[in-house]
Amino acid sequence: MKYRTLGRTGIKVSPYCLGAMMFGALGNPDHEDSVRVIHKALDAGINFVDTADAYSRGESEEIVGKALKGRRDNVVLATKAHLPMGEDPNQQGNSRRWLTRALEDSLRRLGTDHVDLFQIHRPAPDTDVEETLSALTDMMRAGKVRAIGTSSFPASDIVEAQWVAERRGLERFRTEQPTYSILNRGIEREVLPVCERYGMGALVYSPLAGGLLTGRYRKGQPNDTHRAGFGFKHLSDEHRLDAVEQLVPVARDAGMSLTHLATAFAISHPGVTSAIIGPRTMDHLDDLLAGAGTGLSDDVLDRIDAVVAPGTDVGTLDMAYAPPAVGQARLRRRRADERAAA
Repeated sequence: MKYRTLGRTGIKVSPYCLGAMMFGALGNPDHEDSVRVIHKALDAGINFVDTADAYSRGESEEIVGKALKGRRDNVVLATKAHLPMGEDPNQQGNSRRWLTRALEDSLRRLGTDHVDLFQIHRPAPDTDVEETLSALTDMMRAGKVRAIGTSSFPASDIVEAQWVAERRGLERFRTEQPTYSILNRGIEREVLPVCERYGMGALVYSPLAGGLLTGRYRKGQPNDTHRAGFGFKHLSDEHRLDAVEQLVPVARDAGMSLTHLATAFAISHPGVTSAIIGPRTMDHLDDLLAGAGTGLSDDVLDRIDAVVAPGTDVGTLDMAYAPPAVGQARLRRRRADERAAA
């Protein structure tokens, strides 16, 4: 593995980051097998592992903790908080009250006294970003966190957080974790340029577009994959499947699999530090590792651009974050009696 600097933190990480979402009840419930997968990834040179408290309700973190025993010092460990971890309304979000508790719970499950990167899993419009940054700053000063980051933050939220940190003398977000793939290139317009402007690392998730770019989902063909069992609409989106059909010959002509084309594309952007790969089985990992040496030529990237134009999205992932201004009808519709021009 070659290594890249995570933003301007000075931390060196592999271009592939091992995502742990599929370890646990959500994906692979066999702890010993999951540990073997993690160990093989580490042995291959991957030194960056990303998980979250919400993945299988903490089970993913427990598995990662088991796998890192005796190897913790050689791994850049990242986790996240924000998503609900219970029915209590205060067991979620970006408040000091919750993040402090969430970090302690994550450290316990991971079996460590610190994480290298603690990320806010989603924005929380009901919480002042200064509240969040203040809490995270205290965690860093206590030695429990080395760097802080965001996930799925719109460019405007990233900029606001940077300004708040500067004005208030708080630690600033050093990374962003957005979705990015050949099918979802929207972050090329603002998010990645903003990250580059502020020296933030970008660890992008779903480089395989939620499974669509594995080659296992084809137009007019049934599938019985693990992901299909979750009922994701993005796996049957006609526009996305049309794009996949156009990408298949691009990969074939380049002499590589669609999976390798997709992962190589994700790490080819200068604003991307690492692409998160999320294998569920050893076979999945072996396939992904086999493409680690794949680099795309300008001609191949030009053909990809012709299928999906830079800065555009072909549909959306079901799990993608929708800002309130888009997700809530009341914020994009005037009152009925105010909608007419005259």
